Amino acid sequence: MPNAAEIRTRINSITETRKVTDAMYMISSVKMRKARRELENTRPYFDALRLEIGELLHYIPENNDRYFRNLDPDGIRGRALIVITSDKGLSGSYNQLCIKAAEKRIGEYSDSIPFVIGEYGRQFFTSKKISMAQDFNYAAAFPTIQEARKICAQLLELYDSDKVDEVDIIYTHYKAGKSGEVRLQTLLPLDRTAFYDGNDFELAAGKEYLPSPSAVLDGIVASYLTGFIYSALVDSYCSEQEARMSAMSSAGHNADEMLKNLRIQYNAVRQAAITREITEIAAGAKALKKKRRKLNRMGE
Repeated sequence: MPNAAEIRTRINSITETRKVTDAMYMISSVKMRKARRELENTRPYFDALRLEIGELLHYIPENNDRYFRNLDPDGIRGRALIVITSDKGLSGSYNQLCIKAAEKRIGEYSDSIPFVIGEYGRQFFTSKKISMAQDFNYAAAFPTIQEARKICAQLLELYDSDKVDEVDIIYTHYKAGKSGEVRLQTLLPLDRTAFYDGNDFELAAGKEYLPSPSAVLDGIVASYLTGFIYSALVDSYCSEQEARMSAMSSAGHNADEMLKNLRIQYNAVRQAAITREITEIAAGAKALKKKRRKLNRMGE
């Protein structure tokens, strides 16, 4: 059984760890609120782009645009798969769920090429010897619209040059106070019904698109995809922070429970030591008293 000094050392160590988990919880909370605020500031612009694409589709015949083409799944020659993970651990099952979804997708379609965002995911795929896209070393922390624009441009270049026929993204949808939901979304080709279902859509009177609706659509699609990627990055980042807050909260509760048990154990050890000292003092006093009586009898 450990002595009082050892238990006291362990109590101090856990107390310091408890301070670290509390600090990490607060930092994650601040990061999450900041990211959500920046996303909300840009959302109206991308919502307007989505409505504009829906209106443009009225002027473009079915399957007449490369971003909306319908392909036979068996005829797809390559798939780009964006996988958004975190840069570090200590976030519960956040990374594992996302990676599991990516592995399932790669297992279904062997022609999928992972484009991994976040150092955690890159380390995992490297350890599993799964080939990844090169020169795609984006961090998951502090997502920005500029970073999303670069990612979009890189993927559009592959899609426009017919190096891939489909672009998918796996990210974690943020839910306040709950575990995030891993989602798989096809970015390209786009689904017309996501913008316009052919019914109940009011066209703006007298609107013209120059030089042509198709040309305007090609320019808008890049901006729309940038917005979607940015939203997915922020959603995943907020989900990561929520998961880290939950993990740090659980760690804090466990630390409190350990401290409670250690203090009980420490008090028991102290009490035992005090009892032992009292017993030794009483035994010594009794022995001394007995010795004095013996000496007194000898003196008589």
